[in-house]
Amino acid sequence: MDWKSSRIDALLEQALVEDQAAKDATTNLTIDPELRATASILARQEMVVAGLGAIPRFLEIFARLDPRPQAHNRFEVIHHPEIFDGVRVHQGQVVAVIRHNARVLLSCERVILNLLQHLSGIATLTRKYVDAIEGTHARVLDTRKTVPGMRALEKYAVLCGGGTNHRIDLASGILIKNNHIALGGGLRAALTRALENRKHHQRVQVEVRNAQELEEALEYGAEAILLDNMTPDQVRKSVERVKLAIAGQALAANPGAGAEPRRIPTEASGGIVLENIRAYAETGVDFISVGALTHSAKAADISMRIVAE
Repeated sequence: MDWKSSRIDALLEQALVEDQAAKDATTNLTIDPELRATASILARQEMVVAGLGAIPRFLEIFARLDPRPQAHNRFEVIHHPEIFDGVRVHQGQVVAVIRHNARVLLSCERVILNLLQHLSGIATLTRKYVDAIEGTHARVLDTRKTVPGMRALEKYAVLCGGGTNHRIDLASGILIKNNHIALGGGLRAALTRALENRKHHQRVQVEVRNAQELEEALEYGAEAILLDNMTPDQVRKSVERVKLAIAGQALAANPGAGAEPRRIPTEASGGIVLENIRAYAETGVDFISVGALTHSAKAADISMRIVAE
């Protein structure tokens, strides 16, 4: 993650502005402006860490927002070399230590914790899904079901948890869904139009809900298949059908040549939770997308303990 990119910078700055961190009435009235302090960020549960790079950036941006001298004092953000984004930590472990002006620490405490808790919650939930399918060849995908404005950070947190990013936005991939088919003149018309006009590097994926739609998608040239709201048994049969289609196409193109067949990735989606993801992974499907990674992850329990130096 490029924590100094303009997009991330703007997002972190907005969090500080929203909280009016530079105008913290309570802290400004009660704390000596020259007092220095040490803040320890503690994991209060077993979790996967995500977002450590945001800590120094919040402090740098705060200095930009607050002209007072204490905001520009030197600071340190220290963490153990073995603790970084993507690492699993235990309850009670110190994730990071910050040494800075006490007023700055108090004014930035909430926004720092909010982001760490949110991103670490996503990373922790993602790791649970990834662990649940260990030993299979399936990979866990995220979706575009993200908090508006937070997608880059939330998808980064999925990576920290061992998941794989699906398309980042509507421009980065072609996925023909039910509404496209309904409004685009049917599957054949929509798929043909996409294949003829897509950019060279773009793979065309088609969402199917049953065996009939799968047959149509394969017949008209779909390059990836999304199996939507199917049971594990239906997914297994669909994956087998796709493999047969690939083998048949390779044989027809190069009879007796033993050519490498083209690959049509398969993805299962819809109604997949921790309790059943293993059953889906064991069908042989390539990818399993889970919207809950970003739209339903519980915030990790993280606290900040601040003491005067």
